[in-house]
Amino acid sequence: MSARLKLYQRVAQEIEQRISGGEYPPGTRLPPERDLAEAFEVSRPTIREAMLALEIRALVEVRHGSGVYVVEQLPAASPPRELNVGAFELVEARLMFEGEGAALAARVMTDAQLHELDAILEQMEALDPASPEELALDRLFHMTIAEGTQSSLVAQAIEHLWDLREQSPLCRHMFQQARRSGINPRPGEHRRIYEALKAGDSDGARTAMRAHLTRVSEDLLAVTELELIEKARNEISEKRRRITQS
Repeated sequence: MSARLKLYQRVAQEIEQRISGGEYPPGTRLPPERDLAEAFEVSRPTIREAMLALEIRALVEVRHGSGVYVVEQLPAASPPRELNVGAFELVEARLMFEGEGAALAARVMTDAQLHELDAILEQMEALDPASPEELALDRLFHMTIAEGTQSSLVAQAIEHLWDLREQSPLCRHMFQQARRSGINPRPGEHRRIYEALKAGDSDGARTAMRAHLTRVSEDLLAVTELELIEKARNEISEKRRRITQS
């Protein structure tokens, strides 16, 4: 498998090759998520991103109460692979960069930047949780911390990660699903980050930032489960509709 591919893409490519090679024939059920995670030595989130990629390519489908199956009729040609980053992979990178970025900012952030951060946070706390403005403020909050490191390279790296969140189809899909499921930025977690930064507590800022981003990852994991449940409900509703019309 090519090292140039993202982790979830490498898993998806391997499964696609097994499908085309006949190991997973059309109509057969793929191994359970836990088994695939163990076989590929990756996390459950990576398997879910791979399944979503295969679903986008019309190679697999989710069946209620049964699992993920290879489609009965494989497409004539495999669609181009999506060259983007999965949401879980993105959050892992943010954990590393923004966690250490917060630790650095706690030591060197200026009073003016702390004041700006507090003003952003107050705006976030005053908004309705579902407000589109909160998403922009969420990014601004994190970017203000990144700029507070006084390192243009750190700030550029973190800005690039935020850009990927909007540019990647997989990321957009999962974060939009989170919004539809009622999962929004939590100002309380941002407030704890701010308080550690204000106190100049490097370890506390790192811990608070990592705790916040870990919660984001956990929310996304819950969203993928909710999405499968919603698909199952839709399938049941459609079956009932067909029965009542017959």
